[in-house]
Amino acid sequence: MTSSLSAHWDTAREIRSILLRFVAFAILLANLLLGGSDGAERTHFVVVVSYLVISIASVATARFLPGVSWLKTLFVVLDALLVALILYAHILGGPVTENHNLTTTSLVVAFILLNHVGLKLDRRLVLVFAGIVLVSWVAMLAITAARHHTTDAVSVITSFFNQDLGLTVSFGFTAFAIYLLAKDHDRTRKEALRADKRRLNLSRFFSPLVVADLEEGSPALDLERRNAAIMFVDLRDFTRFAETAPARELALVLAEYRHLVSGTIFEHGGTVDKFIGDGVMAVFGQPKAAEDDVDRALACALDLVDALNDWKNHSTLNGYPALKAGIGLHYGTVVGGVLDSGCHSELTVIGDAVNVAQRLESVAKSLDAPLVVSAALMARLQRPVPSAQWIPQSSVALPGRRLPIDIWHLRREAGFTQAEEHSDYETGLSQTALQRSSFQSSPAAPDMRTG
Repeated sequence: MTSSLSAHWDTAREIRSILLRFVAFAILLANLLLGGSDGAERTHFVVVVSYLVISIASVATARFLPGVSWLKTLFVVLDALLVALILYAHILGGPVTENHNLTTTSLVVAFILLNHVGLKLDRRLVLVFAGIVLVSWVAMLAITAARHHTTDAVSVITSFFNQDLGLTVSFGFTAFAIYLLAKDHDRTRKEALRADKRRLNLSRFFSPLVVADLEEGSPALDLERRNAAIMFVDLRDFTRFAETAPARELALVLAEYRHLVSGTIFEHGGTVDKFIGDGVMAVFGQPKAAEDDVDRALACALDLVDALNDWKNHSTLNGYPALKAGIGLHYGTVVGGVLDSGCHSELTVIGDAVNVAQRLESVAKSLDAPLVVSAALMARLQRPVPSAQWIPQSSVALPGRRLPIDIWHLRREAGFTQAEEHSDYETGLSQTALQRSSFQSSPAAPDMRTG
């Protein structure tokens, strides 16, 4: 998967390169018109026209052949050869006895085009351009020194190490500095892309606030006791379906189910703690507790009741198995944070509240209920209990737990609303429980002491 950050950078860099090409052309043209060519007007005219042609070809390539990297290198080579042509006009193009002083304003072209290549922020292209120019420049200076002093080796060396070579060295240092900047940019870009990739991976499991804490190493990630709402979601008869289903169909059903559940959890500000086969564990209040954790958790659970029922009906219409789902929801004290396990650390919650929530999901199966909620969670609601056909039950025994608890659960067919009456798959319209109703004052809460 290509990072959106990488695509944005590539596009911005290409636009900047195109603009800089025409800025460089304008400077070349102004340099020619202002008469700073010192007898090399014809060569500069050829350079200006050639650069314009190369620039137009570069823009066309970026527009129609954006993925051909060798063409970018070709244009840089052509730019370097144009600079070499200008150097030839000033160094070797004149008479042997002429004083070849390279302090003319025309030679600013070499630095202009070097900066243009450098602003591409590609160190490989900087090396190609600077290498061609420097080799050509030094070779021409050596030929000039040899032509002026053919009999005395010492005078040849002395003639070679002059002001012209100093300008060449200045160009080399400038190229080296630009190369280092491009190298630092590459490293920063790779780190940013890695961070963006990590963020994308984390966003599949955590809400944006949790992702921010994970990236910043927030103290909220340290293991500590906190109150949280724990939710377990599980599909019924999935194991039997998985025994005979083709692998492709199995993967499709499981992917759709996980996408639906995790998306709903994230919409309500929850965190997907883990996927366990066809089971999903979610937490509200981890890594940071909020006053409305319980309300959001219950709203999410009611949303999932209808959303999963809609999904079941939709699957049936498309020839896939109609899998029911059960949800267990509880509120209590947990130990939450990053659990260091040597080579694999995990952001999770542990404690009795987690065990109770998981067992409530098992109770939902035995009751054939889509949702079972502990009375402890209902008691923590800040808003009135949502209107629904709640069935209270006292002193319900949980598997593997000594003390019973009081629960509320929904009927399988009644649910929060009848999903079958409120979905339209042909038009793509599907309302969730939260959209079809709102928190409102409910009739007097059932007496939890009655069976």
